[in-house]
Amino acid sequence: MEPLLIPLIDNLPSTVPFVGPEALERKRGRPFKARLGANESGFGPAPSVIAAMRDQAGEAWKYADPENFELKQALSKHLGVKPANVVVGEGVDTLLGLAVRQYVREGTPVVTSLGAYPTFNFHVAGFGGRLVTVPYREDREDLQALLAAVKREGAPLVYLSNPDNPMGTWWDAAEIEHFIDALPETTMLILDEAYGETAPTDALPPIHVGRSNVLRMRTFSKAYGLAGMRCGYAIGADRPILAFDKIRNHFGMNRLTQIAALAALADQEYLRNAVGRIIAGRERIAGIAADNGLHAIPSATNFVTIDCGRDGPYALAVLNGLIENDVFVRKPMAPVLDRCIRVSVGLRDELDFFEQQLPQALARVK
Repeated sequence: MEPLLIPLIDNLPSTVPFVGPEALERKRGRPFKARLGANESGFGPAPSVIAAMRDQAGEAWKYADPENFELKQALSKHLGVKPANVVVGEGVDTLLGLAVRQYVREGTPVVTSLGAYPTFNFHVAGFGGRLVTVPYREDREDLQALLAAVKREGAPLVYLSNPDNPMGTWWDAAEIEHFIDALPETTMLILDEAYGETAPTDALPPIHVGRSNVLRMRTFSKAYGLAGMRCGYAIGADRPILAFDKIRNHFGMNRLTQIAALAALADQEYLRNAVGRIIAGRERIAGIAADNGLHAIPSATNFVTIDCGRDGPYALAVLNGLIENDVFVRKPMAPVLDRCIRVSVGLRDELDFFEQQLPQALARVK
């Protein structure tokens, strides 16, 4: 005899959205020489951020401010919105879960793209939602197909990332605004802009918090180099943002994360430098792909998706060959997209090592 799980949870598969590089290293018995799979920033945070954390490390015994007051004030000034239009959470993943919890009950249809960011799908499944997916078109999320699915299903929630993960592609701001204008007012759009800082300036629409059916989510994990600190934020109208306060973990943020995020936001010069290095890294990866007869899909993120030119099993074999040779990369798994591998921008020596190992992985598969 034991306490019984509710059927919804008991029937979910015991899977995880991502296998971490640490788990692979334990299985392999040795570390990777190039960590190019998790879309982290190998450049790390700004020296000013490290100094701020070091200076305040002795205060880690204190709980963090549950209102995230200083960080919300700084973000509101940076974004040009009121503090009431911003909610801070433990990374975008946590905020996605809170958003799903607010709009999804068992059987609720939720629209996304087939192969888009899988953590969102896990939240939908965890709350009993019914996932409705539409395929990518020409390696981009298909805005018209997403809109048609929303209207057909009467979905109260739709997810769109721009720039996109896992393909790195993007729509310009005008297309995103057309999509928003065409949505039913009763459908909440989660617009995931985790890679917004690395995108072209014309990819992000101006922030308008008057629309009550748009939640825009951003993070300090990518360009700011703070993936391990877990800090993201959502921007929206007063009422949907206030709803997060009803269910979020008010003591979920840790104190050093708040300090690091504040310092990172203040150091925009470092951010510009990091974005420049990311752009240079994308060009380097694209060049490595071309030298090996492969096609790099143009990217607005901190990774490059490489078309291996055949099918899913072939791309998986290339990926496994790289992993065996101590290069950690990942790949899309959805049909059509699965012909690709995905390589994050890394430090120069990591990209040098990737450049050495890719021809060997391809030769082994052939």
